[in-house]
Amino acid sequence: MTPERLRAFCLEFNASVEEFPFGPETSVFKVLGKMFALTALDGQPLTVNLKCDPDEAIRLRGKHPAIVPGWHMNKRHWNTVTVSGVPDRLLREMVEDSYDLVVAGLPKAERLRLDRP
Repeated sequence: MTPERLRAFCLEFNASVEEFPFGPETSVFKVLGKMFALTALDGQPLTVNLKCDPDEAIRLRGKHPAIVPGWHMNKRHWNTVTVSGVPDRLLREMVEDSYDLVVAGLPKAERLRLDRP
């Protein structure tokens, strides 16, 4: 997946926005103010930090060398994924799971507004 496709995919989700709170080189994708993805789109190699269920995070790390504990993040809840090291389909699933986990932590009224009960 290219940096452009990763950015476009992250912005496809309801109410998702791209912000730059850590400087112009780091894209932070949020839903209603809560981060679900963080990446330096011009990074070599391209990596992305994604929220993950703790048990699933351990499983994914054991199966894919390109998935490691989240760099500068809570290692239990975040993974850093080297984009070129995983299939596009898996990456898309992980981004969507990250978004869904963040949305699940929002108040019910906000979740319903996003069509994600």
